[in-house]
Amino acid sequence: MKRTPALLTPLLVVLAVLASLVLSSPASATASTERAQRRLNSLGCNAGPVDGTLGEWTRSAVMRFQSRHRLAQTGRLTTTTRTRLYADSARRCDTRPVPAGSGTGRRIVISQRQNWVWLVRANGTVRAQGGMVDNTGELGRGSYHVGSYCGRAARIERNSSGEVWLDNFVRFAACGFGFHRIPRAMSNGAQIHPDWMLGTNLRESHGCIRLSNALSEKVWDFTAGGGTKVRVV
Repeated sequence: MKRTPALLTPLLVVLAVLASLVLSSPASATASTERAQRRLNSLGCNAGPVDGTLGEWTRSAVMRFQSRHRLAQTGRLTTTTRTRLYADSARRCDTRPVPAGSGTGRRIVISQRQNWVWLVRANGTVRAQGGMVDNTGELGRGSYHVGSYCGRAARIERNSSGEVWLDNFVRFAACGFGFHRIPRAMSNGAQIHPDWMLGTNLRESHGCIRLSNALSEKVWDFTAGGGTKVRVV
């Protein structure tokens, strides 16, 4: 067996350490994160600016990607997540199939696992879809329908709760549960959290389904006829 000269052994050790330092350097980490951000954005996961910073915005995109691929929503670029992210088979985050077992006909489907909502036409095609923020501890799985509950109106275009507005509020379950836009502060009209948190578990609602302004308006229009079925899976 050919032996490495004794004098070369310390040199090889030093070179190995230097290589490790280069690979784990801030510059290397930044480049790796920038690559992930570009890939996430190309897949419609909304990682925000490509700045090499693994902040909450980028973490939210990782969560949307993970939920789309049935991975644990950690927000971390684990080895498994990176492998799926750069695979040719990686799926888009912003377009998802309606979950199996969610019923048939015209309905609204809510996936608590994916933090996602679909508006489904009678023929099974999707009218609109998008991320949500909810609270799985409050709203159970099952079948519901849009309507008045506990003597409260089914639809309130500008509902209020404490010091926030709940725009396009559409009630679909006992008493307080409904769809609505991300709450806006009455003081200045600003949303209490950004749209890029939708589709993640970074925030919790109080049982309602928080949506983007655009999707809340589509839910409002979709349920105008009353009695729309809602399926939580």
